[in-house]
Amino acid sequence: MSEKSNPCQFCGACCASFRVSFYWAEADDGGGLVPGHLTEKLNDWTRCMRGTWSASPRCAALLGEVGDSVGCGVYPLRPSPCREVEAGSAQCLKARAIHGLPALWEAPAAANEPEPLLAG
Repeated sequence: MSEKSNPCQFCGACCASFRVSFYWAEADDGGGLVPGHLTEKLNDWTRCMRGTWSASPRCAALLGEVGDSVGCGVYPLRPSPCREVEAGSAQCLKARAIHGLPALWEAPAAANEPEPLLAG
């Protein structure tokens, strides 16, 4: 797969820019899929991926070097915030900028988003 078709495999900036927090029951010890040993408790309702709750976040599941060749060690088990980030989205572009990586493209509007109204 080329970088153009899946730039995430050569980026990883989102995995090393933000706290990845989610509902506690997404972890395997709460009935979900996310490996509990890779999470930290934030409060009674939320957890985050270990390593992302710091001044220099880096998810414990991130493999490789940001901006080079990366992968997720728990990709099929990743939490909902990771599933929601899309290449070229505002969050992606912000993470890439944090790591000095060039912008990709703007993500297309979601299928359920209404088309903008034309003036006139």
